[in-house]
Amino acid sequence: MDTKELSLKKHYDWNGKIEVVSRCKIDSMEDLAVAYTPGVAQPCLAIAEDKELSWKLTRRNNLVAVVTDGSAVLGLGDIGPEAGMPVMEGKCVLFKEFADVDAFPICIDSQDVDTIVDTVALISKSFGGINLEDIAAPRCFEIEEKLKQRCDIPVFHDDQHGTAIVVAAALLNAMKVTGRKMGTAKIVINGAGAAGTAIAKLLLQMNFGSITMCDRYGIVCAGEDWLTDAQEKLAQITNLEHQKGLLADAVKGADIFIGVSRPGMLTTEMVSTMAKDSIVLAMANPTPEIMPEDAKKGGAKVVGTGRSDYPNQINNVLIFPGLFKGVLSVRAKQITEDMKISAAYALAGIISDEELSPEYIIPNALNKEVAKKVAEAVAKTAVDAQIVK
Repeated sequence: MDTKELSLKKHYDWNGKIEVVSRCKIDSMEDLAVAYTPGVAQPCLAIAEDKELSWKLTRRNNLVAVVTDGSAVLGLGDIGPEAGMPVMEGKCVLFKEFADVDAFPICIDSQDVDTIVDTVALISKSFGGINLEDIAAPRCFEIEEKLKQRCDIPVFHDDQHGTAIVVAAALLNAMKVTGRKMGTAKIVINGAGAAGTAIAKLLLQMNFGSITMCDRYGIVCAGEDWLTDAQEKLAQITNLEHQKGLLADAVKGADIFIGVSRPGMLTTEMVSTMAKDSIVLAMANPTPEIMPEDAKKGGAKVVGTGRSDYPNQINNVLIFPGLFKGVLSVRAKQITEDMKISAAYALAGIISDEELSPEYIIPNALNKEVAKKVAEAVAKTAVDAQIVK
């Protein structure tokens, strides 16, 4: 039985991966009176007088909504909210297992931006944070921005920013392994959607080097008639030399390839045209843009994928549990760029310089120390910036 068959069997066995567990016992009439009526009226009245008390008298202080419209689930595409539910449940499991943060799946049967924003905003008082998940670009950008304006709790699109932070952490260490200096790298990102856009913006902010974006029609260049509005904006800060052509043209002489696109997009021959001791992070799932062994044949020194059966798994689970744990612990009002950067450095710093190697640039996804370190860094940055309540 392979992993896919076993997973389907186990999902039948589990009949759902999460459940609600009571934090108070009802063993007597007094217990009932205290936890529910008539006693529960007192915390209700207290919160009515001071709404901030909802953070002390209810579980919203540790509760995250994991929200999807089912339009971009894993590599499966637009399969709908019902079919996206197993992934959302899985995210909730990871929140709990890695950071002891409670999370609940919200699968919305609409792909209308305003309907999604209204739905999430109207239920936001039940939660301490919003994790957007598997929502297709460019709709996801608008939804996130509008929710940030509407909600008084942090909103975070993990497919964008979680991916970007993990990539940044991996590259901080890969740059050391390959002897590269910050600010000098020539980077190519294949896939100019949600993840690719966020990665590009964060890497530029952290001063890794110059970036060229590629998408299905080739190099993203200002003025091309096939660009989306989001890609046109991206073209203003990337590919400053206005290079045109295909991915094969973009990677010539490049130090770093980052793939958030489709299987098989990068060939061994293309890797051989990159700079010496290149870095390849091919993250299409489950089949990457190039298999690690093929990338190494082309001369890549450091290779990472989204897979767990190869070294250097670039996995969002290394970020989102700890990030939200840190945010909730200090009641940060928002998740800032500085908080993302501090999370990247905290994640990279878990591996000492002595431990670093081409096969070990990012901690293992099962390393539960990761969430603690990320949470501490994010919380400190929020407190230092005085964006806590």
